[in-house]
Amino acid sequence: MLTTNTTKHKLSEGKAVYGLLNAVPSTWLVEMIGYAGYDFVILDTEHLSTNPETVEHMIRAAECAGITPLVRVPGPDVGAIARALDSGAQGIVVPRVRNAREARAVVSMARYAPLGERGITGGRTTGFGTIPLGRYLAEANREILVVLMIEDTEGLSNCEEIANVPGVDWLLEGAVDLSQSLGVAGDPFHPSVQDAITGLAETCRKADRHFCALPRNAEQLAHWRVWDAQVFLLGEDRSLLFRQLKSHLTTSKA
Repeated sequence: MLTTNTTKHKLSEGKAVYGLLNAVPSTWLVEMIGYAGYDFVILDTEHLSTNPETVEHMIRAAECAGITPLVRVPGPDVGAIARALDSGAQGIVVPRVRNAREARAVVSMARYAPLGERGITGGRTTGFGTIPLGRYLAEANREILVVLMIEDTEGLSNCEEIANVPGVDWLLEGAVDLSQSLGVAGDPFHPSVQDAITGLAETCRKADRHFCALPRNAEQLAHWRVWDAQVFLLGEDRSLLFRQLKSHLTTSKA
């Protein structure tokens, strides 16, 4: 059943929110991320071949732990977006958005009329029909987050128009893919990449949209806090787990 999006409401109260990208498809891990205190988790279906039933169970795990479940879909695909939201995701993350036309299409796929044309169906988000339909449609439009990733030079060139599309909530940087598009592949710390991300953040501020910072070290985290960012994606669980496992073993062998 669709519930209050606690992440969205914390932001409306001026609070900062912190999340992780989930790259290990496990209901247990999603639940642990929630109980660890993170505000949101992004379930990745762009680079993982997780089956839809598993994604739905991972969304349930997030609900159990009181964490906001978002799903990163492979692209601006109406079927992928519909399945994620109908499974109970409280938001979608769409990679490689390049222009306002694509942004408007995503909003239309993710929101009901009058904001969009998302297909209406019964199921778990409506409490299997126990929530009056009109109430559910209004709540879904209010609670669901639409997050767009800017990952190439075309998206950067059009980010002002993208940010100003009605119904868009956050813009998320994709520094690694940006580095490739900017001719410095594999170097997300390159000055040209960092300058592009700073410009993207300023565009979000002017458009009254949230910029989702993805700090890759303590210095970047401090920078975005001083900048007054409210949304922080603190990496992915896969790399975090791997580093901790290696560190644990190294310490034990010392």
